[in-house]
Amino acid sequence: MKPFSLLVKPVSFDCNLRCEYCFYLRAEEVYGTRRHRMADDVLEEMIRQMMGYRFSETVFGWQGGEPTVAGADFFRRIIELQMKHGQSGQVVGNALQTNATLIDAEWAAFLAKYNWLVGVSIDGPKEIHNRYRRKAAGGETFHLVLRGLKALKAASVAVNALVLVSQANVRRARQVYTFVRDQGFDFLQFIPCVEADPRTGKLADFAVTGEEFGDFLCEVFDLWRERDVGKVSIRYFDAVRRYLLDGGYDLCVMGSRCDDYLLIEHNGDVYPCDFFMYPEWKLGNLMETPLAELCETPRRKEFARMKSAVLEACRECEWLSFCHGGCPKDRSALGDPREHATPLCPAYRKFLAHAVPFFRELDKALIAQHKRASE
Repeated sequence: MKPFSLLVKPVSFDCNLRCEYCFYLRAEEVYGTRRHRMADDVLEEMIRQMMGYRFSETVFGWQGGEPTVAGADFFRRIIELQMKHGQSGQVVGNALQTNATLIDAEWAAFLAKYNWLVGVSIDGPKEIHNRYRRKAAGGETFHLVLRGLKALKAASVAVNALVLVSQANVRRARQVYTFVRDQGFDFLQFIPCVEADPRTGKLADFAVTGEEFGDFLCEVFDLWRERDVGKVSIRYFDAVRRYLLDGGYDLCVMGSRCDDYLLIEHNGDVYPCDFFMYPEWKLGNLMETPLAELCETPRRKEFARMKSAVLEACRECEWLSFCHGGCPKDRSALGDPREHATPLCPAYRKFLAHAVPFFRELDKALIAQHKRASE
């Protein structure tokens, strides 16, 4: 069985914020408006199954909505169950994606004690961050994020910056990059906002075009190359470098198949991806069918193959092996993902042409340096 990780939504789309660009709010159409919380029996069964597969590393990603609205006791229970169902020496990784607005010293101490990796959603300085990231009841959130970040840093929690690139910041790459670096983040991820407006079938007003995102990536790259090589890790840059070195993929968007993880909803429903949390893609429920069996269903295999259905024009592209047509979710923004190229195609082409020659020279020099040191 190929190892896989879990992306868990313990509270579904429930959140204390109402970000204008949040794609997961559509889960309300499936699970209704009531309060959503993962029951203890679902939590334990999920952890029992995953720990029982004895992968070389068992990885749980906890997202939402905002997962911390489940409360600190829920997360303490996660650790109890992982210890209960794990074996001595078994490697377990927990990652939390959070808006950080509910993080305080108690939360931070817990996350530090158990070595959680925490991704903090922060889109840039105050005026940028507050453009789309608002409280559910209305009001700004920037000051709450900085308060949470301060608590995390005081407890020495490992943190990443998750920057959604939208119309609020896509033309302000230098300002965004400088701000995030000044907050003490050494690990950054820039996530393009590619969402469709259901009324028009075109990209939403807050989404970015491929041309815009390409310019953003190239400007960030130039800033990084100028002063932060070897100091700052940018996830997409690292993934491209890894592919150049050994042909491996660290990002699902770069791979030829979509079968690295499963999405687990609050009630145990299982989907192949959170971007495809639609009834027609539901694989089953882990309380009824083991996760290992759900991985082998014809529906999941169909989903995994969907990415390989790239257009003929893509097959002629010199950069195809770096994206394999792009994320089906981005391709589906304009219709059937088997019939559309990703809107981010211009971004990939521009960035890769701009950055790959430098990456090749950089890694050639590092390999030579390592070889000399070992002689």
